[in-house]
Amino acid sequence: MKILFAASECLPFVKTGGLADVVGALPQYLDRGKFDARVIIPCYTMIPERFRSRMETLTHFYTFFNGRDRYVGVKTLEQDGIRCYFIDNEEYFGGFSPYTNHRYDLEKFAFFSKCVLSVLPSLGFCPDVIHCNDWHTGLIPMYLKTEFTTSDFYKNMRTVMTIHNLKFQGTYNAQELSFITGLSAELFTAHPERGEDGNYLRSGLVYADYVNTVSETYAAEILGPELGEGLDGVLRAKNRYFCGILNGIDDKFFDPETDAELAVNFNADDFRKLKKKNKTALQKELGLTVDEKAMMIGIVSRLTEQKGFDLVTEALPRLLELPIQLVVLGTGEERFERAFQDAAKAHPDRVSTVCTYSEPLSHRIYAASDAFLMPSRFEPCGLSQLIALRYGSLPIVRETGGLKDTVEAYNRYTGEGTGFTFWHYSPDVLTDIVSMAADTFVNHRRAWNVLAERAMRRDFSWKASARRYEELYEGLF
Repeated sequence: MKILFAASECLPFVKTGGLADVVGALPQYLDRGKFDARVIIPCYTMIPERFRSRMETLTHFYTFFNGRDRYVGVKTLEQDGIRCYFIDNEEYFGGFSPYTNHRYDLEKFAFFSKCVLSVLPSLGFCPDVIHCNDWHTGLIPMYLKTEFTTSDFYKNMRTVMTIHNLKFQGTYNAQELSFITGLSAELFTAHPERGEDGNYLRSGLVYADYVNTVSETYAAEILGPELGEGLDGVLRAKNRYFCGILNGIDDKFFDPETDAELAVNFNADDFRKLKKKNKTALQKELGLTVDEKAMMIGIVSRLTEQKGFDLVTEALPRLLELPIQLVVLGTGEERFERAFQDAAKAHPDRVSTVCTYSEPLSHRIYAASDAFLMPSRFEPCGLSQLIALRYGSLPIVRETGGLKDTVEAYNRYTGEGTGFTFWHYSPDVLTDIVSMAADTFVNHRRAWNVLAERAMRRDFSWKASARRYEELYEGLF
């Protein structure tokens, strides 16, 4: 069975968030004896030269789009055993980021969606399933079932639409979107009685043969109005063809036993002796007090309200009264960056804030930290808590979405659990659960180590999730 993954980003070529991790890893874990999985993304000029220099040009042509003929090139390379295609058009995909302003992004991803279908006959590859990811590819199912129905080449194709975050939908005026895409404005208004206008993600949900999201709990949450972001009705109507499949992580890439970024490698058998060496190394690197007995809490995240940082910054003065060190890596809203930077200036021996993104530093934080803070307001799946578990950093999370599905709450009476969880969205509750974690780390270290070993032995690789996707693809026929 032939599967084509279409997305706006994919590791190792370009990444701004967890979507890239998923698209880069899942195709590799499908059974290659049964599935020919390939990937197609835009050919951004920001893709590193080490990849661009390996690309081979397959074809080029012009297509009419948004009022005039546009150049379409197709390049390819093989990466980690997966054939990858790149839609080339420097007018749309130039610059230093995959995303620019919203109006222009709507235009360029409509162009990308149309090109994904247009280039297929020239590739010698006719996918059985096009696996679309988030709003950027939401028009592919709609184009397939409208403009591309006249050719027998496309008649047996199925589409899967994966929601990575329902909050981002690609919305705009339907009349304007009609001019951009060449599609009827009425196609964008699936529920005119609600006064809704053009919406790329909703188009994908309506026209896809199957819809899924990235954890079972989030799948249940978005069927209701609180987290349904105005699309809960569409999802309920799709209920027979909708499910949650938990994301995994690439357990080869995220492996504390072989990770080249770490000061000292370790595993679930020897972490009691070796993990702390990574902590003292990071303390030296970041200028914190060197103390292997200090409880280090790591944060690697976008600093946004969705991730719960309004809660953290409100609780920060009380959190810093606890016997902890705090290491923050990430960028986001200025108010949150400033709050953590101010905390680092006031407590340079206990708080480090790095407002950028560094993949190597993130690995060192996972390996060095004793606990990992992720108090999200909502979280479709979350990858950071899975990586933290793998590195023996116990997650402190809010019970929502994939966090609820992957982190088992510590029970001090039975010893069960893999982390610390809370539900009520309150700075007081957050402070209480961090205080409980700090008390366990300081005063009940044997219990803490049992939790950490259990966390490291949990299997959140893509293996199990890939089997569920295989069943989904096969069930479409």
